[in-house]
Amino acid sequence: MSDPLTQTPMFPMARTAGCPFDPPPELSRRSEQAPVSRVRLWDGSTAWLVTRHADVRTLLADPRVSVDVAQPGFPHTNAVSKARDAQMKTLMQMDAPEHITHRRRLTSDFTVKKMEALRPAIQRIVDGLIDDLLAGPKPVDLVETFALPVPSLVICELLGVPYADRAFFQRVAGELVMDESDPADAMAASQELNTYLENLVEEKNAEPGDDVFSRMAVEQYRTGAMTRREIATMGQLLLVAGHDTTANMIALSTIALLTNPEQLGAIRDGADPALVAGAVEELLRYLSITHTEARRVAAEDLVVGGQLIRRGEGIIAVKSTANRDPAAFPDPDVLDVRRNARHHVAFGYGAHQCLGQSLARVELQVVFSTLFRRVPTLALAVARQDLAFKPDAVFYGVHDLPVTW
Repeated sequence: MSDPLTQTPMFPMARTAGCPFDPPPELSRRSEQAPVSRVRLWDGSTAWLVTRHADVRTLLADPRVSVDVAQPGFPHTNAVSKARDAQMKTLMQMDAPEHITHRRRLTSDFTVKKMEALRPAIQRIVDGLIDDLLAGPKPVDLVETFALPVPSLVICELLGVPYADRAFFQRVAGELVMDESDPADAMAASQELNTYLENLVEEKNAEPGDDVFSRMAVEQYRTGAMTRREIATMGQLLLVAGHDTTANMIALSTIALLTNPEQLGAIRDGADPALVAGAVEELLRYLSITHTEARRVAAEDLVVGGQLIRRGEGIIAVKSTANRDPAAFPDPDVLDVRRNARHHVAFGYGAHQCLGQSLARVELQVVFSTLFRRVPTLALAVARQDLAFKPDAVFYGVHDLPVTW
């Protein structure tokens, strides 16, 4: 009988229903026994799977790998992924020097100092939503009433997008991040959002405010440095990723903590901001919600984990298994909010690490230092096994989260 490790399995792989927070078992097995191995993709092509923490960090920092989705051999994970990649050229699909030029246009908007300055405003948003939550009926869907509104309100204020339009951009974002959508529907959604944002650029150019889109309109659009479409495409990434990632992290983290009462107690009862900040890093490590992983293509021959990868071969760097690597995190399958987990790769690593990571950290710190303190009896209103998770989305999460108190 052949050894399954010598076979070439399909990617992506399925999680185990009873272990919704863990990476797919086959990914974990390969990380342990065959850390750099080949996988088959939907279109019959193959790619290299890189699964261990040290190798993933090395790979993501290597200038010999490319994020250019137009390169032959780039590993699109399905038809929607391929269509989406072809339609949207954002920071995520740019190599140096183009990536450096475009990223610098936004770096000043997402500094640690500026994100920390938003903390009081984020606190007001979180407290207001919890006030509404406590004044309303129960049980209630925490995704709809809290997890989604928090980052949506924050990113709208930061970018200058009217929050009144949230139903529109959340609907469109839903089409864009679901990997089992019809490719035509996903592309139509992308075009719809681009048109909306292009019109917003014109509005900001006519009447600038104190927000990212206004600054981009004045400094880039007026000067001819960027077109409306280029700004809109960049804004689409910021808007979609800026609310959907954090919303899923809030919901998933709440489930993980409610099902780990000792860990929850440390956050709820602790007055130390450093403990909450550390807990956020541990939750980011433990959950690794970007479960389509980091995809690259080799621009030159290189060796990763002792394996030669040829130019033009696709590579999938698996952040979820890297964050569960026992060589980097002892007892990695245990949620431990007191762990020093800051070296996780949930935000990626190297030149393409998440631009908005400082914003996400502040949002999550405010949420978890406030929600469980103000609602100390918060509990799931259904059994965990009855929750509907989202294995077919770019960002892993739940469709809804019924809670009571």
